[in-house]
Amino acid sequence: MTMSVVPSFADAPLADGLHAALVANGITEPFPIQSATLPDSLAGRDVLGRGRTGSGKTLAFGLPLLSRTTGRRARPGRPLALVLVPTRELAQQVTTALEPYARAVGLRCATVVGGLSLGRQADALRAGAEVVVATPGRLADLINRGDCRLDQVAITVLDEADQMADMGFLPQVTRLLEQVAPNGQRMLFSATLDRGVDRLVRRFLTDPVSHSVDPDTATVTAMTHHVLQVEAVDKVATTAEIAAREGRTIMFIGTKHRADRLARQLLNRGVRAAALHGGKSQPQRTRILEQFKAGQVTALVATDVAARGIHVDGLDLVVNVDPPTEAKDYLHRGGRTARAGEAGSVVTLVLPEQRRDVSRLMATAGITPETVRVAPGDADLVRVTGARVPSGVPVTIAAPAPQPVRTKQPGGSAGRPARAAHRGSGRPRRPRRTGTA
Repeated sequence: MTMSVVPSFADAPLADGLHAALVANGITEPFPIQSATLPDSLAGRDVLGRGRTGSGKTLAFGLPLLSRTTGRRARPGRPLALVLVPTRELAQQVTTALEPYARAVGLRCATVVGGLSLGRQADALRAGAEVVVATPGRLADLINRGDCRLDQVAITVLDEADQMADMGFLPQVTRLLEQVAPNGQRMLFSATLDRGVDRLVRRFLTDPVSHSVDPDTATVTAMTHHVLQVEAVDKVATTAEIAAREGRTIMFIGTKHRADRLARQLLNRGVRAAALHGGKSQPQRTRILEQFKAGQVTALVATDVAARGIHVDGLDLVVNVDPPTEAKDYLHRGGRTARAGEAGSVVTLVLPEQRRDVSRLMATAGITPETVRVAPGDADLVRVTGARVPSGVPVTIAAPAPQPVRTKQPGGSAGRPARAAHRGSGRPRRPRRTGTA
């Protein structure tokens, strides 16, 4: 019999070492999704967790995964626990969040994502990593090469399952789940259960316990929503004034080419901006995120590749320079702010011809935004966003240099950045949609 909720981490039956690690990291009180799911996940039950991005899902599945794996050692290339995620950024974020706790109980983590050295990841698996955090494509590559087998995986987690469905990963995910230990524990965390996620639940989870801490639309009281109606001729100047505000801002835009162009326009106006999208190498993307977190870049112009998987403490404004096409995308973009109970605002710039579609999108998302018409320099623009007139003095930010990935192909030689490196980039083999990972 499990308790109904965990009121504090001290009350959870975690493995020795995890309590001290939580205290050392200043964490004592669980978030709602952690409090709700831990009793069942620690008892080995299959768990279906529904919660908005930023609600604390990583420790909700990470702590029981580590606790229940503690004391076991992985054989070379035979991990014991697996976390599947849709994007490279989210994989690295999950690994970073779990590593201090894994070290506290003597477990080794490996990150398996595209865009980085296939050989190094194979070496990490052969060294015996108990916990693997992976994107589906690259993990499939390593399995096909004979560097990894999943038959010893006793705990499997699907994080952001709905985005994996959106990105076309479900066939790959299905093939991977067919390879893990058949009687193991499975935990699936997702904001929604549409687009085939429900089929995964029915096929691979046994009598799952469901926990939902947020409604599907996932609006939060700490987040405010604003629609700024702007004329086309004023859009770039309005965007630049918002980007010149004090503090850091994420600005979402529809395609990687438009992201690059907007970043150049902002730099020319004196705003420290950089573009983040799937057309950049993984080392470039990692470096840009580091610059943004450190404040060297204050305006991050991102495509939806970054809608999930970026966590920046204290980020209080997200701007949809291009409105998203679906309510779910709006909510996941907005999830970059107001994380873990902090306050934040989501602003959407809307041209006259976009008003009807955006109104419909907001209604679907269950959001009633404040709507105002603005132009550069308007008091309402300043009030809502903290906009300032940029200096007009062009700035330059040292761009991270592209670093070709060197791989060693089966039966071949190491050295050239081979086509197979792209196969494991976390994308399924299908025509790539512009602006995705």
